[in-house]
Amino acid sequence: MASSSAGFVAGLTTAALAAIGVLAHQASTHVPHDLGRTRATGSPAPGAPGASKAPRDRRHPEALPTGSGRGERVVYSVDDDRVWLVGAGGEVRRTFRVTPSTVDPLPGTYTVTSRSNRVAGSDGVPVEHVVRFAGREGVAVGFSAAVDGSTAKPDPGERTGGIRESRADGDAMWQFATIGQQVVVVP
Repeated sequence: MASSSAGFVAGLTTAALAAIGVLAHQASTHVPHDLGRTRATGSPAPGAPGASKAPRDRRHPEALPTGSGRGERVVYSVDDDRVWLVGAGGEVRRTFRVTPSTVDPLPGTYTVTSRSNRVAGSDGVPVEHVVRFAGREGVAVGFSAAVDGSTAKPDPGERTGGIRESRADGDAMWQFATIGQQVVVVP
């Protein structure tokens, strides 16, 4: 059962990365000429060794990363430690910084699989509004807010999957990311 699940997830991830590549190409054909063009160079897929970071607008670091999908979704940038809550029309409803866990999800497209109102985090800290969407190396990965409002970096010696948000951002995530909501992870 585990190997068929892993194969299914790998297939979904591959399909999602291909879709992101097509969308990125389509977006690059609509870039104004004064901004320059990006060129496909046969570089590795996102998340592969040697892959470059997702393109960012350096003048607007809070701008939604290009190639991060379409429609209503949560976008999480592993490199930037930032989340975007994106509405159905592609508008950013909210963006905020997060404190990453010690186990990062791989780039790809996921869906919210479970939620918990209040539990103890894998580091023992009481957390609320837990929104889980991935697993890696036997660790469940998701967003949460510490009940005491703390967002301290986790102990690097512990394997944790909790991506910490402020309580206000955790409330917004809880309202937005219900079961089945798409979560796109970019480098």
